[in-house]
Amino acid sequence: RHTSTPVLLINMLAGSQFSFRLATVAWRPVGIAVCHRSLCSVATSASVIYQDGLPRFRIPLPSRGKACQFTMKPLTNTVSDLTASIRNEDRGVEQIIFYTSDGLRIAGSDSIESLLRRDFDVQLNDQRFAVTVPESPVVTHESVDQLADVKAMISQLHSALNTPEYQLAKEKELMQQLQDLQLQLEPMEAIRGQLAEKASRRTRILTWLSLSYMGVQFGVLARLTWWEYSWDIMEPVTYFVGYGTAIACYAYYVLTKQEYTFPAVWDREYLKKFYKDADKSSFNVEQYNELRQRINDVQSDLRRLRDPLMLGLPLQQEKLMKPQPEQQ
Repeated sequence: RHTSTPVLLINMLAGSQFSFRLATVAWRPVGIAVCHRSLCSVATSASVIYQDGLPRFRIPLPSRGKACQFTMKPLTNTVSDLTASIRNEDRGVEQIIFYTSDGLRIAGSDSIESLLRRDFDVQLNDQRFAVTVPESPVVTHESVDQLADVKAMISQLHSALNTPEYQLAKEKELMQQLQDLQLQLEPMEAIRGQLAEKASRRTRILTWLSLSYMGVQFGVLARLTWWEYSWDIMEPVTYFVGYGTAIACYAYYVLTKQEYTFPAVWDREYLKKFYKDADKSSFNVEQYNELRQRINDVQSDLRRLRDPLMLGLPLQQEKLMKPQPEQQ
């Protein structure tokens, strides 16, 4: 096919006069041209070929009179992607529609894999081309699912063959770590026991002293009420004693930001004595807590590793059975 393109030739003549003449230059496409993301060649029909496992669409571009080759990914690209690629190559294409062989329009959201399952037609502006889809080794969703099943089976087989050895090696490693941590903790545990005993003894002494003080207070008030004075005189005294006790409890909350309860007071006095004696004896409480936490983590890993589900063993019957409530 030949096309003619007018070329304006300007010849300068003598003086300032110009003469114009129009000439036609015949243009003929030769060889293969490189397009944006595609390969172009002379063609009059649309087709699909497979190369390196990928579909390559050869679509004739109306404005250029050439066929451009577009490479698509079947599983990730859609018909809209192919349409956008064609428009990027030829701005003169205003309408691109894909039809099935029985005339149904194919949606742009359909994947390239779905498009290539059967023959289809493509309409570019007012031209319509029939495309025959050849047999190909294109990977489909079904083959991907089958490949995933094969991978899962191989993974299960690998676990069945290698899990016992791995579990034994891991258990041995955890046991070694546990022994090392216990050796490091043993001397600190002895010191902690002594400090805990001293703190507990001091807290018990304070508890008994508080009880003794309350008993003495009760006896003094009773003596003054029934023997020394009368209730009319002691009633205001007992009121102020009780109100003073309430003030002392509120002052404890203001200073410590804790409610005045007997367990909370016990814990506070115990910890105060423990940390005070720990500083005197150079006992590192943070190091001790870190070792205890690491031991707890290793013991938790051992329990999970020895769980019947991890070993592939059936659960014990007593673990499966829940205790039934007794009927009255």
